[in-house]
Amino acid sequence: MTESPADTARHAVALRGDAEKVAGSLPPLLAEAERLAMTVAYGVHGRRRAGQGENFWQYRRAMPGDVLSAVDWRRSGRSDALFIREKEWEAAQTVSIWADDALSMDYRGPKAPRTKAERARLLALALSVLLVKAGERVSLLGTSAAQPRSGETQLRRMALAMAQGRDDRPDFGVPPQARYAASGKAVFLSDFMGDPDEILPAFGHAAERNVSGCFLQILDDTEESFPFDGRTVFRSVGGSVEFETQRARALRDAYIQRLTERRARISDMARRTGWQFGVHHTSESPRKALLWLYMAVGGHG
Repeated sequence: MTESPADTARHAVALRGDAEKVAGSLPPLLAEAERLAMTVAYGVHGRRRAGQGENFWQYRRAMPGDVLSAVDWRRSGRSDALFIREKEWEAAQTVSIWADDALSMDYRGPKAPRTKAERARLLALALSVLLVKAGERVSLLGTSAAQPRSGETQLRRMALAMAQGRDDRPDFGVPPQARYAASGKAVFLSDFMGDPDEILPAFGHAAERNVSGCFLQILDDTEESFPFDGRTVFRSVGGSVEFETQRARALRDAYIQRLTERRARISDMARRTGWQFGVHHTSESPRKALLWLYMAVGGHG
């Protein structure tokens, strides 16, 4: 069935409106991420690491297991110890990032400057800026930018995917099934408020591919301190969960215990798989969280 000229015109107007909306939100997000990335870039000295390459990196003392052919005898001759001449690793690394966009991430307490989702997107994009400048490949899992790439074009692709969002957002997020690059890195940014029995297997799937990385739990202050009192109706952002109580304060200890237990399960998974686990609150400056992510991905956490 062929569209009438009027229908075509209406669709064109709607498409232009959507495009302008997306384009209008893209530059501020990317610009803010780049500014944040630069505040961290000045405080670190890259993610250089030893490996196969042509460029000299550093000398280090020889350790048991090092072969004699790796010893730099000229440098060792000026000391009582043996030194190894290390070269810089030059192969690009692949870092897969998941920024949870579930409805629970839209929560913002009365004193928070940003929602959890806004903070997750900012950290994901700022981290990507740093990684791209270091020559790495990055991807945004669960979006149109899920294919690992390097360069400024990939940053714009990721920012656009974040701005567009999706219509079928669940109440609570679970890392998407992904084809991770073997021996790559992964970063999961979420409140991790969903069912742990659904979340933890996704971590195991990444670990089975010899992927290492970090989990950063992003919470609002009220989710940590539980300041509620009296009659309170607790309702998930998506509306699938609702609970009313006349004595909210009486639930505080049980809530904090459950939160502690959930965090312990994730932390235990991190220890068993060689990952790192951190917590960030939306009331805090994102700079500290970004520095932690950058160093964790680089193996210096």
